[in-house]
Amino acid sequence: MGRGELAAVAQEFLHELATVRRLSPHSVAAYRRDLQRLSELAAGRALSDLTAADVRRAAGRLHAQGLAPASIARMLSAWRTFFRHLASRGASPSNPALGVRGPRRPQRLPKALAPDQAVALASYAGGTGALALRDRAIVEVLYSSGLRLSELVGLDARPHAAQGPAPASLGWIDLAERELTVTGKGSKRRSVPIGQPAVQALRAWLGVRSMLAAAAERALFVSTRGTRLTARSVQIRLQQLAVRSGLGVHVYPHVLRHSMASHLLQSSGDLRAVQELLGHANISTTQVYTRLDWQHLAKAYDSYHPRARRKA
Repeated sequence: MGRGELAAVAQEFLHELATVRRLSPHSVAAYRRDLQRLSELAAGRALSDLTAADVRRAAGRLHAQGLAPASIARMLSAWRTFFRHLASRGASPSNPALGVRGPRRPQRLPKALAPDQAVALASYAGGTGALALRDRAIVEVLYSSGLRLSELVGLDARPHAAQGPAPASLGWIDLAERELTVTGKGSKRRSVPIGQPAVQALRAWLGVRSMLAAAAERALFVSTRGTRLTARSVQIRLQQLAVRSGLGVHVYPHVLRHSMASHLLQSSGDLRAVQELLGHANISTTQVYTRLDWQHLAKAYDSYHPRARRKA
């Protein structure tokens, strides 16, 4: 397979990821970068000539250059998927990435705010006017429902069916039922409840949304330009709110998702419910919050149990 033919097959593979598997543009871009690394590894050789030893050396070299273990694991997974695609076309008899493991990833617990910190941030007024009401609604929704950032910015003020080139809504709110409908990873749709403080914050924001939103704009959260608020804008606004509220910790959208999951699990102990709310495909992903809960209990034990600490 020549370089030109390989490029054509790679483009076909990426198109299939976007249209058939309906991966997000971010995921498709990550696959594209990983295939570029595979092309660099081949260095003009046919992909069928690559061996597991070649792939293992490439992974080791990238690790030595400082690439994170998680990124290397994703790259190897992308290569395995691409070689399966080639095999289905009869273009590669083997899968040299099969069985190759990346460097071990350190066990890192998700960061979460303490309950009083999360409530303080959600309750912080942050000034007056439409922007303050919008930002407060964003914080309340993130902490109440544990949405991913992409799910938050994808929300529409109300559901819309596909019309011509305009796609159907990926997510929307239903204040009467106190729930959100969102489209998560793998194009899986789920409904998520929202608490009363979030409902009140959303009602307040919707009362002034027309002051900012363009006439035909469908997005629930909009910028000062009247268009859908970007993910980066939400990150910046959340950081600014944390600073102005005097919270003293770095806050980003996923911290509120982790906080919601951790606090709910501490209160209920219902791991399956947390899995459903977060939209995790596998419960093993949700189980990380049990370790976070154990860490909280261990700190309480060390602080208060009379036998936890050695005497001076």
